[in-house]
Amino acid sequence: MAGKTALVTGACINTGVAIVEKFASEGYNVVFTGRNKEKVIASQAEYRKKYPSVQIDGYVLESLDESGNVREKEVHEFFDMLDEKGIFVECVVLNAADQGLNQKIFQNPLSDFMRVINTNVVWNYCLAECAAKRMVTNGGGSITFINSNTAYRAIPDRIAYEASKGGQLGMMRGLAFDLGKYNIRVNAVLPGMIRTDRWTKNPDWYKTVPSAFTPLGDVAEGKDIADGVWYFAAHARNTTGAELVIDGGNSIQLYPIIPDKKD
Repeated sequence: MAGKTALVTGACINTGVAIVEKFASEGYNVVFTGRNKEKVIASQAEYRKKYPSVQIDGYVLESLDESGNVREKEVHEFFDMLDEKGIFVECVVLNAADQGLNQKIFQNPLSDFMRVINTNVVWNYCLAECAAKRMVTNGGGSITFINSNTAYRAIPDRIAYEASKGGQLGMMRGLAFDLGKYNIRVNAVLPGMIRTDRWTKNPDWYKTVPSAFTPLGDVAEGKDIADGVWYFAAHARNTTGAELVIDGGNSIQLYPIIPDKKD
């Protein structure tokens, strides 16, 4: 596969799609992953139709087994397969995540908490480590975590998710420090609310949710997150261990200013 290659996980819907399309539009070949075979096949066909001048290949990659343990063997086999095909991934975007929705303290079992931690922290570490091994022998590279402003700001019934994103930032900084000597840059993009398919399916709820009332008066779209990732991948030559918040200013306000309905 000639040219530069990016790997994007969780790239069959929403933000992952925007990230794939950003790299493809900039001339990168793209390897992407998803959890559902049918969705991966359909997404691959759509990407190839839209960006015929680059190579775009999709693969099924599950984070955990039925017991909730990280599928470490599958991750190593995935990168071995890329090696056999002569594909060097110089840019990795770790977008896939377990959202940990509606996990209520006192009600959900510990296994639910661990599932989120194992996916968002341990599995992503495994991916980053495997990618970095190849980058060491190929002159360096870039790893970007799609994190969240909930690493710093709590929301209801998302303790596991918030813990995982906070832990992920600590891991990002550790990786940046240890891998810097190999010219491997490791950074994180922290979105706030994003206008995804959940938004379009629940317009009335999203119309009034406090997170929608940002200082900029708008929330991010997938392409905004993709632009942040692209900055780290293509322009931030001397930046590592950094966090880029893309949330319309949500994180800077003490509380959202919600307009009076009478106005």
